[in-house]
Amino acid sequence: MFWQTSRYHIDLTRPKVMGIVNVTPDSFSDGGQHGATLSALRHCEQLIRDGADILDIGGESTRPGAPPVSLADELARVLPVLREAVRLGVPVSLDSYKPRVMQAALDLGVDIINDIWALRWREGGTAGHTLRATEVVAAHPRCGVCLMHMHRDPQTMQVAPMAGDVLSQVRDFLAQAAHDLQALGVGKSRIMLDPGIGFGKTVAQNFALLARQAELLETGYPVLAGWSRKSSLAGMVPHTAQPGTTLPVTERLAASLACALLAAERGASVLRVHDVKETAQALRVLEAIT
Repeated sequence: MFWQTSRYHIDLTRPKVMGIVNVTPDSFSDGGQHGATLSALRHCEQLIRDGADILDIGGESTRPGAPPVSLADELARVLPVLREAVRLGVPVSLDSYKPRVMQAALDLGVDIINDIWALRWREGGTAGHTLRATEVVAAHPRCGVCLMHMHRDPQTMQVAPMAGDVLSQVRDFLAQAAHDLQALGVGKSRIMLDPGIGFGKTVAQNFALLARQAELLETGYPVLAGWSRKSSLAGMVPHTAQPGTTLPVTERLAASLACALLAAERGASVLRVHDVKETAQALRVLEAIT
């Protein structure tokens, strides 16, 4: 299996590591650390040295309760970084749901659109024209796309999480979104699916998605797993230093690696992570026995 993107034909024979680059002041894990363009680019270069196969660059935090960012602010954050990142020799992904940010990024040569809204967003424009995210992606001849499942929106998703059988709901939503995109002329080889760990699900539901991940693969599309430093890990691992408190983000590496390996073992093609070097090393161990 492979993933067709703007410039790269990504071989998915072995799991690929997607390194997270948050050009934001408020992301849940590393907000503010790489807000400046130069700092973000140095981080990109370090992730590649650490073993990142793909860079995922975003300018808006989507943590639970995060406020939306204006189009102008997001463009100002991500475009200078993307303009240079596409020269680094690896596929570059844009983490955004706004059609006009997608279009600007693709015009720079970005390879992948990674969208938490699964291309459902639309924006008004000049002369009354509404630009749809599906329209932007469908108009591009080769770009890859990752469709993610999210219940509600970042402001409300954890206030009222999903109910019922999470796997069937996630699988059916993603399968339909992929089918609709193919109907617009987007080739199947361009599409990746993401179950959206932490996006409107309970801790138990998130782990059910991991346990039953193979059922998502029955859709016929490759799967991206994004467990890195998520709050569900804090709910499963005791904070031994301060009993009764939540495990802080900085202490979730071991749990993140465990979930990354379990996801890979269960067939995930891409692992979206903050800790690239450690994940790459762990994958080598898994590959040695498989």
